[in-house]
Amino acid sequence: MSNENISEADMLAAMAMANPGIDLPPSSVGSALSMTDGSGSRHDVNIDVILDVPVTLSLEVGRTRLPIRSLLQLNQGSVVELERAAGEPLDVYVNGTLIAHGEVVVVNEKFGIRLTDVISPAERIRKLK
Repeated sequence: MSNENISEADMLAAMAMANPGIDLPPSSVGSALSMTDGSGSRHDVNIDVILDVPVTLSLEVGRTRLPIRSLLQLNQGSVVELERAAGEPLDVYVNGTLIAHGEVVVVNEKFGIRLTDVISPAERIRKLK
């Protein structure tokens, strides 16, 4: 299938299917997605079959790089400085793809995240190029 034959709406819907944490208007993603194959004929794809597929949602507080020597010297009580400043939003990933930023909240004595900025599907497509 060639990328030139897929409309922007189809690409956005496909990105939404790959990253279910996204809120798109109902008109963007329906129960069926119409795709064009290389011959120009259209096929309806029923997305209901993937709605129960589990994905991994992860949060990144920060990162750092350190030499193996420093890594081997870590022990209980060691402090590792991260590249992210205190108070900066966390990155939210779905299957390794950045989809949002947010802040930590506590809900019923468990950690949660309040999304403060959701990356648009169009922006994620631009980052893939």
